[in-house]
Amino acid sequence: MATTINGLHHITAVSGPPQENFDFYRNKLGLRFTKKTINFDDPFTYHLYYGNYNATPGSSITFFPWTNVSDGKPNVGEATLVQYAVPGDSLDYWKERLNDLDIPIKNEQVYLGHNTISFDDNDGMNLELVADSGVNNFKTRGEGGVDDTHAIRGFFGTLLSLSDTQRTAELLQEFGWKQSGNEGGIIRYQSNPENGLGTTVDLKKDPELNGQFGRGSIHHVAFRVPDDKSQSEWREKLIGMGFQVTPVQNRDYFRSIYFREPGGVLFEIATDIPGFTHDEPLESLGQSLKLPSWYEKNRDEIESRLPELNV
Repeated sequence: MATTINGLHHITAVSGPPQENFDFYRNKLGLRFTKKTINFDDPFTYHLYYGNYNATPGSSITFFPWTNVSDGKPNVGEATLVQYAVPGDSLDYWKERLNDLDIPIKNEQVYLGHNTISFDDNDGMNLELVADSGVNNFKTRGEGGVDDTHAIRGFFGTLLSLSDTQRTAELLQEFGWKQSGNEGGIIRYQSNPENGLGTTVDLKKDPELNGQFGRGSIHHVAFRVPDDKSQSEWREKLIGMGFQVTPVQNRDYFRSIYFREPGGVLFEIATDIPGFTHDEPLESLGQSLKLPSWYEKNRDEIESRLPELNV
């Protein structure tokens, strides 16, 4: 029997030029730049990772910075919002910081029991800061001048925009997630990971949403399992449920399987192991370009063709 899937592992999106992406997520949002590597399927494109200080599961947002990609717009069958958890009394700090950085706040609301503020990143991707007292005691460090006390701890969750929510809801229930709220046409499903990060997935029925994939779009949402055995059990279970599931992919810092959930969103199930300190110590995460072993022989060419990125 497959184990319960507890929490999100990471979220991957498409950005514009890598320097602009770094300047926003590290220097403005204050996330730690945890890994500079490449898209394993496209070695002349970066794959950039940001998270909390320890790069724990449930905190990592990752980007493929495609310099010439056209602008995306939220579309049905996609994740259309990234929600970050900040301590329960931190929103006033963030409102002041966003104002100082000339980042417009789009909305402030109490939403399914939590105070939130929403805004766009530099590529137009929808972000939300959620006041969550459950992460008050989670320790991290703020970068880019962000106060440690108010720094982003990791993900609160994400929102899926779907033509219909029922079958996606049934899949989340199979994962072991429970419905915890229903407000304004949004149904919330919740998990209970031990670190309190990446606990929610919101489902919104929005069949009229008509956008396009591109810069500022979320590519996939990854859920976490502890190890290879759990992942293998889930692969067999999902195949038995009729999903088309990829073979296991080695991503160096985790192993991955991918499939499309019933609403069309690309889901990944990623292992917690071996983690981001697999190839560099915690103290120096993100400081040098890391390549998978099969690309090391091409390092000189890859480094010469990657865009400049000053970290």
